[in-house]
Amino acid sequence: MNTSIHQQLETLIYQIPKTDLHLHLDGSIRLGTIAEIGQKEGISLPSYTAEGLEELVFKDQYANLEEYLTTFGYSCAVMQKPEYLERIAYELAQDNQAEGVRYIEVRFAPQLHINKYMDMKLVLESVNNGLYRAQQDFNRRPEVQNGSEPPFYYGIIVCAMRSFNRHLSEYYEHFVNAHTYSGLKRIRKLASDELAQGAVKIRDKFGIPVVGFDLAGAEKGFPARDHRRAFQHAHENFMSKTVHAGEAYGAQSIFQAITELHADRLGHGYYLFDVEKIADDSIADKQAYIEDLCEYIAQRRITIEVCLTSNMQTNPTIGKLENHAFRYMLERELSTTFCTDNRTVSKTTVTRELLLALKHFPISAANFKHTLIYGFKRCFFPDTYANKRKYVRRCIDYYEKLIDNSPFESLLKAYQQGE
Repeated sequence: MNTSIHQQLETLIYQIPKTDLHLHLDGSIRLGTIAEIGQKEGISLPSYTAEGLEELVFKDQYANLEEYLTTFGYSCAVMQKPEYLERIAYELAQDNQAEGVRYIEVRFAPQLHINKYMDMKLVLESVNNGLYRAQQDFNRRPEVQNGSEPPFYYGIIVCAMRSFNRHLSEYYEHFVNAHTYSGLKRIRKLASDELAQGAVKIRDKFGIPVVGFDLAGAEKGFPARDHRRAFQHAHENFMSKTVHAGEAYGAQSIFQAITELHADRLGHGYYLFDVEKIADDSIADKQAYIEDLCEYIAQRRITIEVCLTSNMQTNPTIGKLENHAFRYMLERELSTTFCTDNRTVSKTTVTRELLLALKHFPISAANFKHTLIYGFKRCFFPDTYANKRKYVRRCIDYYEKLIDNSPFESLLKAYQQGE
């Protein structure tokens, strides 16, 4: 491939306004920050250098989703004080701003960080402080102030956990111990309920932009419907919902997320099209079930948060990127947006995800623009709908200004043809 074409296209994609709607805080910490805090706090890490952590923990390929998720034990360990949460959030916003990402929704599980230093309010407040400070720094730039470039904004998504045990965090240990006569399945439901209650009250009372409620963690064996009551509370209090679904399980998990958890967006959705993942024998025509579900998703513009690199790492059986289920999403004209999932764990950026998509799938210039715009249009913007429309328009205008003054279409054609 002509490296000049790749570099020119990469430079252009760096500049255009982008979003990242599926971005885990604990999976996107700078390795140097993990090493520094780990050493300062005496936390046991495999290495106290960024290079060592990259070699020993944060791999290019993982055996499965479960192995992928083990990396979070190291990152969560350095997120147990307010000042560290603020720093990590600030640096994450900076990393996104550096590559032209103008809107992010940072998600994490507050209950992993509640301890003797922090309650839920302080956890959310600390993350918000870092993101807000980065937003203010960026939006004071002359090019933003004079209106020639769109500003940077963010929202926070809180994650309930499908699965946990008493050893996952100090909070969960106390929570499990406080429910002596309940099984773990019921305790997990109660923890989700508590998170939903807290997220709504903290949003409403303190103005922290908690824009969405999510369900994360290992999917197989931990059905979405177990957390229905928590999502119903979020729903009744006008909080948007996104659910990890179809990452390691199939269409039925996605159906539950949409119909029982009121999901506005879907995290991953990879196995949406896999007939073999439908285990319910009462569904006689499984292919017809999938087609009906796809049509339901398409008609309602339920956006799928596509994470290419992450899926390749957690599902090695995919083989080549060309085999990724995004090709079926593209064929059916589903609403999709490209996300990183975990910038550090997956060693990726929004720009890299977009370049991968352009290289391995038949994405036209028009498709590309639509995908970027979906990210802005389907975000859970922390302001009024009228202000969101104005902001989206500014981002589209800036995109068009950059693209109209560039050889984007010719670069894209050459890139896709391998020139």
